[in-house]
Amino acid sequence: MSGWIVASIMYTIGEFAAIGRVSVRMLRHYDAIGLLPPARVDDRSGYRYYTDAQLAGLLLIVELRQLGIGLDAIAAVLASDDPRPALTAALRQRRAELEAGIADDRNRLDRLERRLRILEGTEIMTTPVEYRPLEAVTVYAVSGTAPGMGPELVGPMVGPLIGSLDSALEAAGRPILAPSVFWYEARDDERLEVHISYPAETPPRAGDGYEIVDLPAVPLAATLLHHGDMTGIGDSWMALTERLVADGYRVVGPTREVYLHATGHEPAPDWLTELQAPVEPAS
Repeated sequence: MSGWIVASIMYTIGEFAAIGRVSVRMLRHYDAIGLLPPARVDDRSGYRYYTDAQLAGLLLIVELRQLGIGLDAIAAVLASDDPRPALTAALRQRRAELEAGIADDRNRLDRLERRLRILEGTEIMTTPVEYRPLEAVTVYAVSGTAPGMGPELVGPMVGPLIGSLDSALEAAGRPILAPSVFWYEARDDERLEVHISYPAETPPRAGDGYEIVDLPAVPLAATLLHHGDMTGIGDSWMALTERLVADGYRVVGPTREVYLHATGHEPAPDWLTELQAPVEPAS
């Protein structure tokens, strides 16, 4: 008795796209990048055909794309003999990204609501700005260039710069003293020079991987204390700038951040940072 021969069901690209609820254009793209090539391509017409065995792969691609997972991660899942480890890793990575995005959005929402309360008169914005001279200080420093202004552009540079400076000072046998001082210089091309430093001992000693920089005395600076991690430091800088302008001053030199209390290198709620902006009367 002859056995049964079970043939796979073949779908045209249009039928396959309709089942997966994707566009024909997207299926062609998946073919072009090798993510989901058709089971057969007609030599004469060029028509693409897919089998029912490929449906699971298509539906998985659709689901993972809806979750925001990138095509490279999806390709790694589909290419695995055992897709579970790669799929688990991709899902966990996306979960971490979503959690970080939620935290960022929550912070933005808190800032927005505070700004609304100020505008509506239900909260008073207090900016305890102090005007005073700054003493000269000699520091050990490293520098880098950020693509622009703002915590989201400067922040990713800070960790590597601190690590570089720590390593250089340790190799040179120099002490790491507090408080650390960051200062910023705007460039004509909209990029920002970022300088990370620690106070130098007296007398300072040269070494590889860092510079000795003499920060000059400042006759008059507007200063403000920022409490907490770096998520709200942009608001503190904005408050300082608004106040000094309202008081009839203008910024006349590189601004500084002095980390008065900062245990370790991971920003924490108990950090205390003094923002410093050299100023002079605007008129």
